[in-house]
Amino acid sequence: MRRRNFLKNTALFSLSGLVAGNTLAQTGEREEVLSGPVGLQLYTVRDDMQKNPAETISKVAAIGFKDVECAGYAERKFYGMSRKDFKKLLMDNGLTMKSGHTGTGQQNPAQKATMVNQWEAFCEDAAYMGQEYVVCAYLTEDERKTIDQYKKLAELFNSCGEVAKSFGLTFAFHNHDFEFVKIDNQVPFDIFLNETDAKLVKFELDHFWIKKAGYDAQYFFDKHPGRFPLWHVKDMSKDADKTFETVGKGSIDWKEVFRLKKASGLKYFYVEQDAVRKGTAMESVQNSYQYLNNLKV
Repeated sequence: MRRRNFLKNTALFSLSGLVAGNTLAQTGEREEVLSGPVGLQLYTVRDDMQKNPAETISKVAAIGFKDVECAGYAERKFYGMSRKDFKKLLMDNGLTMKSGHTGTGQQNPAQKATMVNQWEAFCEDAAYMGQEYVVCAYLTEDERKTIDQYKKLAELFNSCGEVAKSFGLTFAFHNHDFEFVKIDNQVPFDIFLNETDAKLVKFELDHFWIKKAGYDAQYFFDKHPGRFPLWHVKDMSKDADKTFETVGKGSIDWKEVFRLKKASGLKYFYVEQDAVRKGTAMESVQNSYQYLNNLKV
């Protein structure tokens, strides 16, 4: 399951990460537990957020998360709440929001506060929330059919990055697997990396989707060091389905992944699970948190 249906109704704004200034434990001969709190991408608990945001945020904080990444911004509201009310809800629960998602808005040009319509308003709301990053979360099928479309998107990213910078924010793009499928013998993701300004456009690497695409994250970290300050920590099941799994119970070697943090330029990482097959989303979130909170690298 991807975000297509969700993005039709909201300009995705994702919730989770590490608080500002946190760094991960340095890798050495002696293993150490990751330092700093683990963050959460609220898309994982989107159904709960839709039913009762206040109760869901309270449960997320009770698990131990300190920072979240929003996946429910639309028409200048966060999960149907004003920015003032949602920020108060987070603060009352000891949470911050350092990153948030959106779509380009090209599928609905009349929608307010998107990348193609009143982008300044989006950035204003993000800055008010205390965000450091604004992230394009998903591209619809109609936006990604040709190489020319990807080239135009790269131009849009540069433009949005320039505006975001004026608000003290950094623009980033979140990958799935389709950006790695060649079109006219070109890898679209390479266009984003090569035709955007490295000072204005960063990337949020989703470890599940890059593995699904058959690529190695280290390749991109080594070739483009420092351009991946955000990660989605999303595991892949060990069975033939290779679907979403609770972090620590899948096939991804997270100890090795986190040892790549320096080349990546990692600043914040976000637990995310797009779909849960067993139990509830909140149970999966709690198990993922416990695993990462005790992970030694």
